[in-house]
Amino acid sequence: MGSATIFFWLQLPNVTKSYRTALTITGIVTLIATYHYIRIFNSWSEAFTVASKDGGDYEVKLTGAPFNDGYRYVDWLLTVPLLLIELILVMKLPQAETVSLSWKLGLASALMVALGYPGEIQEDLSVRWFWWCLSMIPFCYVVFTLAVGLAEATSKQPSPAAASLASAARYLTVFSWLTYPFVYMVKSVGLAGPAATMYEQVGYSIADVMAKAVFGVLIWALAAEKSAVEESGKLLPN
Repeated sequence: MGSATIFFWLQLPNVTKSYRTALTITGIVTLIATYHYIRIFNSWSEAFTVASKDGGDYEVKLTGAPFNDGYRYVDWLLTVPLLLIELILVMKLPQAETVSLSWKLGLASALMVALGYPGEIQEDLSVRWFWWCLSMIPFCYVVFTLAVGLAEATSKQPSPAAASLASAARYLTVFSWLTYPFVYMVKSVGLAGPAATMYEQVGYSIADVMAKAVFGVLIWALAAEKSAVEESGKLLPN
């Protein structure tokens, strides 16, 4: 994540002014994620210990300190709306549509994260399922908008390559987002203890890399492609 931030910001001079805001936000997203993953790692190290007794197999044991998964939700609350906004900005929609979609998708995604957290910290399965269902309402709205609502705008991109990259960014977001509800359900299907926590953290981490770093590379590629198209258009003789 940290390396991705450096890469995105180093690429800022290589895109036109119209797309620098989107690429700057891309770097901010991975920078925020870097900070929170450091905090998650520190909390994990404090909550679990790995030790070998009498030279035998290593065992993972609880230290008694709580593992604070709230860092991940704070990260999502900040970065998920920004991820959607950077996609809207790099697609260069009309200003009114850009503002409207940014507000709608930003607020819906923040509401989705906020509704998911109360269930995440519950042991009662019925309560977890209740909050999961509530958070899926704004989730479905955002996914539908990405998959269907932005289809027309994607087809109006200035080159076939730009349209292909915009589609890839949209569908990567949809695909990576679809993993989150299933990972969330790990503790709702009977799994518990360190094993459930491990599956949950690995699943969330893989999804985060796809939704932030890999998605960011697509945003950069789309910005670079559209910049090249616009620059070549300016160089054409009248």
